[in-house]
Amino acid sequence: MSNSTPQLSARELELLRETITLSQAVKARGRHPFAALVADEHGNIVSQAGNNSMPPEGDPTQHAELVAAALAARKLSPEQLARCTLYTSAEPCCMCAGAVYWTGIGRVVYALSEHTLLGLTGDHPENPTFSLPCREVFARGQRKVEVVGPLIEDEAAQPHHGFWQR
Repeated sequence: MSNSTPQLSARELELLRETITLSQAVKARGRHPFAALVADEHGNIVSQAGNNSMPPEGDPTQHAELVAAALAARKLSPEQLARCTLYTSAEPCCMCAGAVYWTGIGRVVYALSEHTLLGLTGDHPENPTFSLPCREVFARGQRKVEVVGPLIEDEAAQPHHGFWQR
């Protein structure tokens, strides 16, 4: 497992920024401002999703990372998934880290850290943020998942500004 923050290619940074743009679009629809996508080793988008965990029609398990990972797992073989990267506007929670692990995606690149997210959401009942970095979840598994992040947190925080105030 990698705790370093290697330099991202221009395409990787573009994909990460795409999740932030998508999270803004999700917010504009009144949903929680989170988004994720899965890309293959060539930077081609395999799947993408916004968060859909809010009532009334939302399902609390439909976090963007979980949905994007599940969609990718329906399209690709385990060997292909191992070479994929999940890009996400915010660090995967423990549920989403589990989805990444169980689908076999080999790498995660995230923008906003769970710690920074907690500072933005506070104790909002719709986002009871875990204080559990995804690296710690992955460290308990038998399969390696590379993690890169946090990156461009100021940009990733923008969709959250004003959303979590009660």
